[in-house]
Amino acid sequence: MFERGELAHGTDRIVRIGTHTGENQLPSRINQHFLKENKNRSIFRKNVGRCFLNGHKYAERWEYDITSREARIKLLPLLDLVFEKQIEAQISHYIQNNLSFIVIPVNEKSKRLQLESQLIGTVSLCRECRPSIEWLGLKSPLVKIKQSGLWQVQRLYGNSLSNTDVDFIERMIVSDTRC
Repeated sequence: MFERGELAHGTDRIVRIGTHTGENQLPSRINQHFLKENKNRSIFRKNVGRCFLNGHKYAERWEYDITSREARIKLLPLLDLVFEKQIEAQISHYIQNNLSFIVIPVNEKSKRLQLESQLIGTVSLCRECRPSIEWLGLKSPLVKIKQSGLWQVQRLYGNSLSNTDVDFIERMIVSDTRC
């Protein structure tokens, strides 16, 4: 994903790298990030919400995950669902108006996961791929997001892409796949 106003290497800066683990799940994952207002189904949405709520008295409750039946029974009475709906709408507005993405089609799951990990490693290690001083992620309570300039905390600073992997990605990118 790329974010408006974030630049590196003379072009839009990568701010998030992700994949899906199931077969044909890409449309569902895009929907969960960009449209479905449920931070419990998208860590990306939860991370953006953390920035909007940084320092707010509700921030601790934002962390509650009520996906399971047991969690709903225990935690639902503690939540302000009207307020959460407002934050979710704010997240949707931000994501839909500031982020774009490209898709690199990779059918084999193990290859997708390998490339995701190496892309994250490559971007997180790149000194030029740092966030601007206006980047919303700098308001994150998560140090790894602020330091890496990426909307994620896993697989940072790992193995980089090989030249063979870069060649593979270049072959797989369909012209103007940005959405």
